[in-house]
Amino acid sequence: MTGKQLLPLLQKISTAWPKTPPHSIPELNYARAPALVRVYSVLPPSIAYLEKERAVAIEAVERASRVCQAVFKRLVNEETLTKKDKSPVTVADFGAQAIINQILEQSFPNDPIVGEEDSKDLQGDEGKVLCEKVVGLVNTAVEQPMSVDEVLRAIDRGQYEGSGSGRYWTLDPIDGTKGFLRGEQYAVCLALVIDGMVRLGVLSSPNMPWKMSEPDGERGVLMVAVEGQGAFQRKLGGGSELPISTSSVADTAHATFCESVESGHTSHTDNANIARLLGITNQSLRMDGQCKYGAVARGDADIYLRLPTSETYVDKIWDHGAGNIIVREAGGRVADVYGRPLDFSLGRTLRANRGVVAANVNVFDAVIAAIRETLDKKSKA
Repeated sequence: MTGKQLLPLLQKISTAWPKTPPHSIPELNYARAPALVRVYSVLPPSIAYLEKERAVAIEAVERASRVCQAVFKRLVNEETLTKKDKSPVTVADFGAQAIINQILEQSFPNDPIVGEEDSKDLQGDEGKVLCEKVVGLVNTAVEQPMSVDEVLRAIDRGQYEGSGSGRYWTLDPIDGTKGFLRGEQYAVCLALVIDGMVRLGVLSSPNMPWKMSEPDGERGVLMVAVEGQGAFQRKLGGGSELPISTSSVADTAHATFCESVESGHTSHTDNANIARLLGITNQSLRMDGQCKYGAVARGDADIYLRLPTSETYVDKIWDHGAGNIIVREAGGRVADVYGRPLDFSLGRTLRANRGVVAANVNVFDAVIAAIRETLDKKSKA
């Protein structure tokens, strides 16, 4: 995109905002993300609420997703799965975090990051082979080659402890590691938290069907939401953004659950009891990672439950940041099992919350009531 082409677009942004956010202008196709990132880096803040952050986050998640796809194609095979070898997802995890953190640092050098990974497993002689693979992977996706030290430093930028004031990013470079290894659902997730509230979220699901009704059709979805601007999806790799919304199902008997594949992440027994109370007979949609939030946000499912599997388990903020705002901006509600909003102001965990519920607004209250009844009976048993 040349300067002559960008000038009229910038003029259109300045005259349309705030009534029309820039991402709704057809000419601003996010397949041109690298050019847009550079443009937004010099725009004054008054032009758009979090528009620069939106563009940079999309570019970061897009690049990290391409790297994850490349790792799967190159390193995951039948032998890997038979031996339960997790090294490919480890390489992709570290690589994706380094790439996202590096892109964020270039545009927002003062923003801290709460990430899932740190570089200790890449240090010393024991980590040398893995480190070499990660550095090689990262350098396939960045504009300027990065040294070993630069890659390790980028990964470790994710060690911020979180806060209830100011702004920080939180990311999960691969949410759903077992789904990744199976060639099924996983997500690359990035969210921006300001003063304890998630204000922006980007979620990429490289293996999610563009249409859930066509499971063997085109795959790869990127979803994005900014507070007050709605939720959108587009095909991974580029294309026009389309608004998404939760379902309009009002009778829980017609609703569909979205659940974790892994029983260690939620209580499938409790889920079954809740489904019985709600009269739900539809087969559950099971997938890994924050893709479940995405499924609820675009109406593929109506209810996502993540019920606590123990009294001591505490969810991490990076497992819910992006999905949380995407569902809310798509018209849904997100809370814990007691109906309390998720609290991102207490550091790296959601320690003030227990479990997670996401659903369309029509069935949300009924779901919370069924959860309370189930958990009350369980506690008295």
